[in-house]
Amino acid sequence: MALFNADITKQLTEIFQGLKNPVKIVLFTDENNCESCNDTTEFMKEIEAMSDKIGFTGFDLKKDAEEASKYGIDKAPAIRLLDENEKDYGVTFYGIPAGHEINSFIAGLMELSGAGEVLPEAMKNDLAKVDKKVNIKVFVTLSCPHCSGAVSKAHKLAYENPNVEAEMIECGTFPELADKYNVSGVPKIVFNDTEELIGNQPFDQFLSAVLKAK
Repeated sequence: MALFNADITKQLTEIFQGLKNPVKIVLFTDENNCESCNDTTEFMKEIEAMSDKIGFTGFDLKKDAEEASKYGIDKAPAIRLLDENEKDYGVTFYGIPAGHEINSFIAGLMELSGAGEVLPEAMKNDLAKVDKKVNIKVFVTLSCPHCSGAVSKAHKLAYENPNVEAEMIECGTFPELADKYNVSGVPKIVFNDTEELIGNQPFDQFLSAVLKAK
């Protein structure tokens, strides 16, 4: 059974006409320990069919352990977005990007295709100063209308600077991580486990937290 109805498929197909260059979706699933992996696989297959510029490859977290290790993937479902040259920017979704997170997923595909928004020069210059490894975790729920904006900002930082990696983490899929990071409201954004933001803050606040992260 299709996850997207005819109207949504038509809308998304039209949106994906704006993709500039090809992009690739890499999905890691775990057949023995992942309730949402089947739906996530179907989700990605349907997305792939909406544009000839979208490619999709699926891996098993355990059977393809070497491939998972290459991307630093340790749980499923996990989606990594790559550009047309299969360059990895550290842009990850842990959990199916359905509900409101379809917006951040679309934004990620557009960004990796070269059709993303251009940052102001001042922000680009500040971001270029980040010379340390920074991991950003954005905790979300699929019903949260503000979370996708936070995810897109974090992913934008990863796309712009190779020292930054950014992960969407869906709390319903990974409750143990939500508990570990004391997530009581979403979006909650954690930078290197040393800096935190709550809510979809302006981009300059994200950048400031990246610069402060130890």
